[in-house]
Amino acid sequence: MALFSLVLLVLSILIAFFKKMNAGLIAIAFALVLGHMAGFSDKEIINGFSYNLFLTLMGVTYLFSLAQSNGTLKLIAVKTIALAGKRTYLVPIYIFIFSTVLSAIGPGTIPTMAIMMVFAMTLAAELNINPAMLAGIVVLGASGGGVSPIAPTGIIGQNLCAAAGINEPVGMSFLVNGVASTALYSLIIYFALGGHKIKSAESQVLSTGEKLNRNQIITLVGIIVMVIMVMLLKINVGLTSFLVAGILSALGVADENTALKNIPWGTLILVGGVSVLINLIVKLGGITMLSKAMASIMTPATAPSIMGLSAGILSWVSSTSGVVMPTFIPTIPGVVEAMQGKVNPVELATGLSMIAHTAGISPMSTGGGLAIAAYTSVAHSSPEEQQKIFLHIFLVSACGLVFLSVMAYIGLFRWFI
Repeated sequence: MALFSLVLLVLSILIAFFKKMNAGLIAIAFALVLGHMAGFSDKEIINGFSYNLFLTLMGVTYLFSLAQSNGTLKLIAVKTIALAGKRTYLVPIYIFIFSTVLSAIGPGTIPTMAIMMVFAMTLAAELNINPAMLAGIVVLGASGGGVSPIAPTGIIGQNLCAAAGINEPVGMSFLVNGVASTALYSLIIYFALGGHKIKSAESQVLSTGEKLNRNQIITLVGIIVMVIMVMLLKINVGLTSFLVAGILSALGVADENTALKNIPWGTLILVGGVSVLINLIVKLGGITMLSKAMASIMTPATAPSIMGLSAGILSWVSSTSGVVMPTFIPTIPGVVEAMQGKVNPVELATGLSMIAHTAGISPMSTGGGLAIAAYTSVAHSSPEEQQKIFLHIFLVSACGLVFLSVMAYIGLFRWFI
């Protein structure tokens, strides 16, 4: 049954990829079959759904959906990038910094990529900047900031580590390792793809005289209050987000129905659904089996890079936060035990998470897909140009996967713990 449970997990990922379906829905269906075959009751199967995580993610995404729907986040992004003025070689650097900060304060990886990617691809077309470079930098910035303790992916990582028995504080380790690794690879992309050679040019895209209106100012104040309550008062980020969002809705700063529609329900279902199947796999010994299989080809020195490389390859065809992290993080205690405690569990958790996120630059993933769609829309590129961009973005993803796996071997994800 342990092996069969793992087969069902792989099957759910493959079906989701090839049929373009939500893996969470497939995972719940498979969980029903697996659970009854293994003798679990319906209640035991349902208990695998993480209500706490679902509520937290829903609160955070709802708050920032309000901020996105009334234009607050987009206008702040435009004003921030406008600081570059005619020094257009600074544009990629500003995009990385803003993507990181915006993602870290709450919206998380996917909403930030959605906000920044259209803007970045517009700049790429307007200023003749390599779209693969800006696409990679947006995804990396959003991913590095997205593992902060108050952003959805960071919350998922902390929950998974706690459930796996990793009792060390992981919140800030995720964030610091995330920002350090993504900044390092972004710097390489910047110079390798000619970011430092971008010539100065005037562009209306880089300037705006529009000011924050009343509703946007109130929204911004609300977000700041949320961050203060979470960081200083240690109140649950999901509940705090619901409180602030409720007040903002009552003040009429944004349309509630629009914000509700923009919540990434598919992602929430994906994370919750996969957790139902993963819970059964853990109970049936599938994770232990996977841990032993991985440990059999590892040494303490190669464990971080092998786990990272494996996670990154899986991330090419599935969600990092919804599938990859829930699959690999539970294996960490088994790997640590097999390595006789000679590897750091936090190093493994942060390393595999960030390598997987870097692989997510791929055009087969959300970030790369958004980039191609946005650039095609604003640049009206031909099918041949689209194929060329597809290849370039995939190469950025593949090189990042290899580079950070090598850096994991050297000890990158151990330096900042």
